[in-house]
Amino acid sequence: MRIGLVGCGRISKNHFESIKHCSADLELTAVCDIISERAETAAKTYGGAAYTDLTEMLKKESLDLVSVCTPSGLHPEHGILAAEAGSHVLVEKPMSIDLAGADRLIEACDRNGVQLFVVKQNRLNTTLQLLKKAVEKGRFGRIYMVQSNVFWTRPQEYYAQAPWRGTWALDGGAFLNQASHYVDAVQWLIGEVDSVMATTATLARDIEAEDTGAALLTFKNGVMGTINVTMLTYPKNFEGSITILGEKGTAKIGGVAVNKVEKWEFEDYDDDDRMLEAVNYQPPNVYGFGHIPYYENVVASLLDKSTKPFTDGRGGRKSVELVMAIYESARSGQRVTLPLT
Repeated sequence: MRIGLVGCGRISKNHFESIKHCSADLELTAVCDIISERAETAAKTYGGAAYTDLTEMLKKESLDLVSVCTPSGLHPEHGILAAEAGSHVLVEKPMSIDLAGADRLIEACDRNGVQLFVVKQNRLNTTLQLLKKAVEKGRFGRIYMVQSNVFWTRPQEYYAQAPWRGTWALDGGAFLNQASHYVDAVQWLIGEVDSVMATTATLARDIEAEDTGAALLTFKNGVMGTINVTMLTYPKNFEGSITILGEKGTAKIGGVAVNKVEKWEFEDYDDDDRMLEAVNYQPPNVYGFGHIPYYENVVASLLDKSTKPFTDGRGGRKSVELVMAIYESARSGQRVTLPLT
């Protein structure tokens, strides 16, 4: 299958390496970036023709799949262009910076009969896979509380490197960008959220959106939850964690990016308990190793209709909706009920 990629910035390396890993089924045919040097460097390093205009790339190349790695606010626009050209669409998180954009992208893919994949690679981390199994097996008994902390650092230089970062038009803040995978993970693990109370602030960075925030979640199944996020941790990324507290078990997946089992105690033994050391890993960065298995699933889904995507467009929309509810609550000071109308 011929694949093209648009947006050769920070996250694209994970995609290029994943495409290379899947070279038996994927051929990198074209790359695109509005900065010509980026596109040319990517093409020289990984292969394919270099473009600076997505419309031109889609017109000249016959592509089966397009990976969208551009700024978040452009994801719907670029995904829709790819869908209308007849290509399946793989889009980085978040799939949109608002629900209207997410819905337009889903509708365009449905209308053109192509599949839409939204990258949620943290779900595929060995640590979170183990935690998900414990939840599905009922090892916690009744779950009382879930907590997620994203205590990372993004200095002012990070935002200055790319003017779109931290803007409402193209990015959003710490919840929508850096903590997006954690917002997704708590719903994936626990279930649908009923309501949210939140507060956000821009405490130290010169950006439009928030650099810090906290959200109190009430899930439809009665579980209570919190998500605490900041990009101001001194002196570097400290913790990306998820903790689940239940009547028969307590578990915390922590480390810098949910890469380490820090607490794992249950009333009853399970053979999975022998996996604790094996699932720990040291990621090269906060992105982890999940892109490769995500691409493997995309390939399998396209080649075999019986294989379900790990995260499709409607699954990706859920985390966008929850972040929109968090932002609405922070603005209004009121509890916000989901689904949003």
